[in-house]
Amino acid sequence: MGRQRSGLSNLLHAASVLAVLLAVWQAAKWFFALPNFLLPGPADVAGVIYHQFPHIAFNALITIQEMLLGLLAGGLLGICVAVVLASFPVLDRYLMPVVVTTQTLPVFAIAPILVIWFGLGLGSKIVMAALIIFFPVASSLYDGLKQTPLAWLDLGHSWGASRTQLFRHMRLPAALPALMSGLKVAATLAPIGAVVGEWAGAAGGLGFVMLQANARTQMDVVFAALIVLAFCAWLLRFAVVKLSDRLTGWAHHTHG
Repeated sequence: MGRQRSGLSNLLHAASVLAVLLAVWQAAKWFFALPNFLLPGPADVAGVIYHQFPHIAFNALITIQEMLLGLLAGGLLGICVAVVLASFPVLDRYLMPVVVTTQTLPVFAIAPILVIWFGLGLGSKIVMAALIIFFPVASSLYDGLKQTPLAWLDLGHSWGASRTQLFRHMRLPAALPALMSGLKVAATLAPIGAVVGEWAGAAGGLGFVMLQANARTQMDVVFAALIVLAFCAWLLRFAVVKLSDRLTGWAHHTHG
């Protein structure tokens, strides 16, 4: 019963925030008398979503696929990097600068290169998203692996556990909340990687829709694609949060 009330309260809070944002949006359009090619009204954008729903939904599915595969690839890459760095501390001074450097490169400069290397299809978008996503996952998990409670390690040593057993049964479970925290950030970044890749070159996706509409000054279509993209990003983060709650619920009881 408590969870249902909490869920209803969150839903009402989200609805109220959305209503305020829509009211401010419409008020700004009326107050400044902005034409549609500068700022379309909420009703105009809603009309585009309604009348062009099959077209927008088809391209949204492409972007969602890129987001999911990019999150999977980037998450796995981040986990592998963190495990390697935590298992072999001597590599930290050599690999960590490389990892950090990948995040200093401007994504708009990398995207055209990836399109040339991997083509206009899913490959370049997945790689683009993975490059953006893997760092928060790797950084969070690496920090979590380094902060295993000493009491846990002492207990494992007293039982005669090997290094592999300590990692599998002590360090990795202790770092799971940190990993899920990184995945939450990654889920928010996944749409950025997918859309930037589509802007660099694509035959479909919400980024492709926005690019084509912007060239025709169809701002209502641009806003419609942006809203659908934001909704997809919210759903992805919501799914990751729910997964995190299931996998790390024990941590709250441990610290509670």
